[in-house]
Amino acid sequence: MKVHPMKFRNKIWLLQIFLLVGLLGCGRRNENGDSSNGPFTVRDFNALANLSEANSDTIKLSLDYAGAFQNGFEIPSVRQTQGGKFQFIFSIKNNTGKPARFRYKIHYQNETYKFNEFDSDGKFNQLAHENFYGSWDDTTSGFRLTEPIPSDGEFHSVSDSFRIVGNPRFERKCFEQGVNQRWKRNPRVGNYSFNIIVATEQAFDQLPSTAVHFNKFDSSGYTNPTFFFSKYEDSPGQDIAFVSSKKTLKVDARPDPGAGVYTNPYYFPGIDITSMGNDNCGTSERIFLDAAFEQFINNVDKSMRFENIPVVRDVMGDDYTQTDYNWDKAFYRRDETVSVLPGVANYPCETVSSDPITRSITMRNPGTKEGVWKKESVGIRTRHGFTYGKYRLKCKLTELLNKNHVWNGLTNAIWLLTQPPGGEWNQRRSCDKTGYMETYWGGDNDKRVPLISYSEIDFEILKASPYCPSYDYPPLVKNPMGDARNSEKWNVGTPSDLKQVADKITVACTNWDMACPQPSKFDVGCQEVSYESKTFYSHRWTDKYRALSQKTYQSDDELFGSEFYYFEIDWRPTEIIWRIGPSPDKMRVVGYMNDQSTSIPNNQMTLIVTQEYHNTKWWPGSPFDQENLPFPSKDLIGKIYELVIE
Repeated sequence: MKVHPMKFRNKIWLLQIFLLVGLLGCGRRNENGDSSNGPFTVRDFNALANLSEANSDTIKLSLDYAGAFQNGFEIPSVRQTQGGKFQFIFSIKNNTGKPARFRYKIHYQNETYKFNEFDSDGKFNQLAHENFYGSWDDTTSGFRLTEPIPSDGEFHSVSDSFRIVGNPRFERKCFEQGVNQRWKRNPRVGNYSFNIIVATEQAFDQLPSTAVHFNKFDSSGYTNPTFFFSKYEDSPGQDIAFVSSKKTLKVDARPDPGAGVYTNPYYFPGIDITSMGNDNCGTSERIFLDAAFEQFINNVDKSMRFENIPVVRDVMGDDYTQTDYNWDKAFYRRDETVSVLPGVANYPCETVSSDPITRSITMRNPGTKEGVWKKESVGIRTRHGFTYGKYRLKCKLTELLNKNHVWNGLTNAIWLLTQPPGGEWNQRRSCDKTGYMETYWGGDNDKRVPLISYSEIDFEILKASPYCPSYDYPPLVKNPMGDARNSEKWNVGTPSDLKQVADKITVACTNWDMACPQPSKFDVGCQEVSYESKTFYSHRWTDKYRALSQKTYQSDDELFGSEFYYFEIDWRPTEIIWRIGPSPDKMRVVGYMNDQSTSIPNNQMTLIVTQEYHNTKWWPGSPFDQENLPFPSKDLIGKIYELVIE
């Protein structure tokens, strides 16, 4: 067979290329995954050497709440490892031909709730500045030095320790009177990765100060270590190595409902509450330090006032019917009604309690009697804030409909709200396109501002009507007329489409984006969004309306008639997912939004659970009016069994 000389030369050239690539490949990595062509070789990096979990490279750890209210969370705590530190080790071989010391620094980053460091063009994604990452407790300490490593062809072990703490970049907005208040930027839940950065003395001297000290920043912001040092990953012949640990960490939070309920004096102005409460609810030092929940007192303003019929009934009893409701609505004149605001507890621990045996919290909307006209809201709130997380609540909140499908007037709400106190430390990302509406309560004349701290993500579950997919108002419910001789006038019928859902309640999923119009698909009216092959309908009244909502019908008996049920808010950097279900492995999505249509909050929030009396004027189209529902004669009970944040 003859071979053309040019073709033959081409084959020789290609063979040389393949051999060169093969040789480089062999020199690039050895069986231990280390790089061996540079002045040093690093291998066997284990970031969690003092922890182990059988048959897994992922170590699971729950946050230790002891002392965290004052100091923020420390991962691990002194109760989880000796000295409250992770021990890490790596091996280094000196290839320089003479004894040398090398610089090294540990680096951790939350991988579950982060922005990708690279944009679609491979450039730095500016939002990655917000990622949670750190190194030593004292970020200002920079890189550390090894002992002199002999150039003897052997690997030498280096060991050190670190922990994950709040505000690892020493951001000045989290300081007060010179003290780093780490709880203002708590560690995030989720998965953590670990890297070791190793450099020669000469290479270290060439690094910019923002790459040496993660707390420093320049005109472009902080230097994200993953972005900056990733170019040294798996690169032979470099004077800097960026090596990942196979061991990763999965962190979750499990606040204990049985550890007590703290009562904040802020909610009880002018009252000496120090002697009030009991062993597991109040203001004692133990409860202040250990309780993961506090009693929540709803804000009440004049806009919530309603003119209520002067009737006290056991609405949840079997004998209160739609006919009773229509009669009361038709025949009580305005001058006979009682003008009231929703009530709140006057004293601590009146309506909330914590049981250390069953490890649960009980909430109680108290019954009342004639002359004591009161519809009292009740709630609890977590005391430790996080940015992002999958909040899954196991609870048995009060049923909302009686056997005749009449609503008791309560809204069961599970919601995230800005962690107090407000201020610069907890502001949301800037809304650069015209700004946020300045206040929560302000109307359309509120001015727009670039920065606010208000954020809220809700489950609100009540008897109401969805607004979508119809672009019109929901079905109109006839008002009964006070003509006792004509039952058709006072005992009005229910629209047919509402009859079909008489046993259903509405699960409303809402993100309070404060009308920031920056998302590319920000709009008003009804908008479609798809997730996991399902279509969800979002609704916003006007371009100044501060919230985007989705509403679906669900069975009241299923959600609140069973022994318990699960509700989940999955809050991520670019999307929010609402789920409900009978067990953690049987959750279904009931709401979905992403950052294309709504501004996702990026500040720190706490979880609130309430059973509250809303003014139904907030919910156009509701088949029952709050002011025409009787005052409750019996207590309405809700229980909190478990909260997992992961």
